[in-house]
Amino acid sequence: MSRVSIDTHGACVDFPIFDASTRSLKKSVLGRAGGAIGQTDSNVVTIEALRDITVSFREGDRVGLVGHNGAGKSTLLRLLSGIYEPTRGTAQVRGRVAPVFDLGVGMDPEISGYENIIIRGLFLGMTRKQMNDRMDDIAEFTELGDYLAMPLRTYSTGMRVRLAMGVVTSIDPEILLLDEGIGAVDAEFMKKARIRLQNLVARSGILVFASHSNEFLAQLCNTAMWIDRGEIRQTGEIDQIVGAYEGPEAARHVRTVMAEMRREQQQITEGDRGDA
Repeated sequence: MSRVSIDTHGACVDFPIFDASTRSLKKSVLGRAGGAIGQTDSNVVTIEALRDITVSFREGDRVGLVGHNGAGKSTLLRLLSGIYEPTRGTAQVRGRVAPVFDLGVGMDPEISGYENIIIRGLFLGMTRKQMNDRMDDIAEFTELGDYLAMPLRTYSTGMRVRLAMGVVTSIDPEILLLDEGIGAVDAEFMKKARIRLQNLVARSGILVFASHSNEFLAQLCNTAMWIDRGEIRQTGEIDQIVGAYEGPEAARHVRTVMAEMRREQQQITEGDRGDA
């Protein structure tokens, strides 16, 4: 039996809007991105954020979620993390979950970067000793130097992202739920971050990654799922799903990125053989 697993069957997540029984609310919400609008038996307006979600993930699965803003990707991640309970249906998760929904969650602007590394690591399920053991590696990756001894409020947005990325990519998750929040850093640093993200994914039992970046999806995932208005519209290979969602040009770009990755891996393998 797999050490880690995710199984949902007919899972739904509804949000009741108890003070919103008027037509004006329905009119303002209806038609926007997001789940469908319904009513309970008590005539309470509800937002059906997820409907009839049935998935089965096992160790080694790296699943990318695609869909427009408000389609239900983040809600699905929160269902899988246990933050949301299914209103109907079931959701069962076996394994330690590391939810990474916001790079800034769990960080305190009034304490130092070093202290935030510990706090953020604890938030993600690591121990204080594990984070202390990783401190030098995180410090080297972030390139923040003496700033790590200063309060987080003195950091720029890009510096905060560097610190958060350093912590997130140092953990050892069994199930990694990643909601893309990467930006405000220079291209050279993102190249380093990509390598660390790939190593993080390799250490994970299961990855579920919500992203608008086809490049990251191609680099980190082996399958994809299209979420639309709270429902699973299509699942399959990454290029197939991205093509169905965005069109043939996006699918070609995904295939190009995947081919480049295969060439890079082949070069690394051949280099290792040469060293041996």
